[in-house]
Amino acid sequence: MDTATVARFEASRNRLAALAYRLLGSAADAEDTVQDAFLRWQDADREQVAVPEAWLTKVVTNLALDRLRAAKTRHERAVGAWLPEPLLDGDPMLGPADTVEQRESVTLAVLVMMERLSPVERAVYVLREAFSYGHAEIAGILDITEAASQQHLHRARRRISLSRNSFEVDAESARRIVEEFVQAAASGRTERLVALLTEDASGVSDGAGLRTGGKLIRYGSPERVAGAVRAGFTPTPSKRRLAGGTPSIHAAVVNRCPALLFAVGGRVVGVTVLEVRDGKVSGVCGIADGRRLGRLDREWQGAEADSPIIEAW
Repeated sequence: MDTATVARFEASRNRLAALAYRLLGSAADAEDTVQDAFLRWQDADREQVAVPEAWLTKVVTNLALDRLRAAKTRHERAVGAWLPEPLLDGDPMLGPADTVEQRESVTLAVLVMMERLSPVERAVYVLREAFSYGHAEIAGILDITEAASQQHLHRARRRISLSRNSFEVDAESARRIVEEFVQAAASGRTERLVALLTEDASGVSDGAGLRTGGKLIRYGSPERVAGAVRAGFTPTPSKRRLAGGTPSIHAAVVNRCPALLFAVGGRVVGVTVLEVRDGKVSGVCGIADGRRLGRLDREWQGAEADSPIIEAW
């Protein structure tokens, strides 16, 4: 390919990666999907491609759906050990964030709820909510009718039921929320944490370093969430061994939500993401599996260092 043809693809790369990430919930799989699309672009009869952006969108969407339908992927997501790969604020793979719908479509909560959808429902939801495609365009991308696109969107919205919150998190507000959460967690008083949680608060952890049989650990009430957080924030020699040292705790924005980053030797070893609704924490998601933290760690190491909330936990 000539330079101009490569440049045309590269101009769409970030948007395509953001689309693939929302569809797959994995930055690594999204990168592979976009690279596969580049190979298709390389082999295509480009003189017959009237609108490259539309052509590339269709290719990436359908490549991502093929991954979702693959037997290996279905097995990995069925065993109960799947969580999305978290991304640090500023990562281009997070994509557009101009509307409430666009911001919510990339939160960990929505990415998890999208597992309830069929691959086609997921694609329609992402294309419509996150990228504002019309139903005629979506029908062309997925080779379905406009009526089918509308039906898929209706079912997807019904299954992804959220109490919408227009609250937009920036670095300053994230730090304020994280500081309050850390202070309550470190106090050793469960009631202080419960006061920060909504009545329907829930929690989930990948249990990295624990003997969980690969299963996620779930907490279904404010009291259980608070108890798990308080226990998790109690430092012990075994926890420090698992972390590889004594972590510092930093505030960050991850997938459009406030988050705590745990770092040892300048490397992120864990992240706790806080979903916020009506000024309270409605969800807590803990991820410490290094396989999910690679991209976030690279982005964090390349960002300007902030002052930790706790120097040594």
